[in-house]
Amino acid sequence: MEISTINNYKKVINICKGIYIKKSKDYGSSWRILRTTSLTDQIFIKAQRIRSVQEKKKMKVEEKIENEFIGIINYCIIAIIQMEYESDEIEIGVEKLENLYDKYTHEIMELLSNKNHDYDEAWKEMRISSMTDIILMKLYRTKQIESNNGKTLISEGIKANYQDIVNYSIFCLIKLLIHKK
Repeated sequence: MEISTINNYKKVINICKGIYIKKSKDYGSSWRILRTTSLTDQIFIKAQRIRSVQEKKKMKVEEKIENEFIGIINYCIIAIIQMEYESDEIEIGVEKLENLYDKYTHEIMELLSNKNHDYDEAWKEMRISSMTDIILMKLYRTKQIESNNGKTLISEGIKANYQDIVNYSIFCLIKLLIHKK
């Protein structure tokens, strides 16, 4: 895999993390009150807006699509933290939130690196609209797994879907912000 993909991943994550940290300072960890199903729905809303704007080729709310992908990434990280952080406390300090963010984005970067090796960076030839569709498909899968109380017979679980959604969103942002294709 090209080193540039990992470097671009880190650039995108730094943008996302900067927003995550600022919002954590503004709002604390108020999102801890949400169930993961609510986080899935929040991610779905953002992905659906992206698809709607792509299809209509027009937007009435002047919020850049790039910001929606950033929101998707951050909400996926939040959802993973919500699933794996074993504590009932609502308020988590900003330093701890940053450490958790770093932990999970590092895990996701490792996954991206491994999959990119096996798939030979096929994402570079994909359209942003196709990646948006895949994100939506993975959200529908996640919602189905959630409806099944998190149980699967053969499929990857919820966390794996969130991780893939993050990586597809990163690929889109690399194309939109860094490569400007």
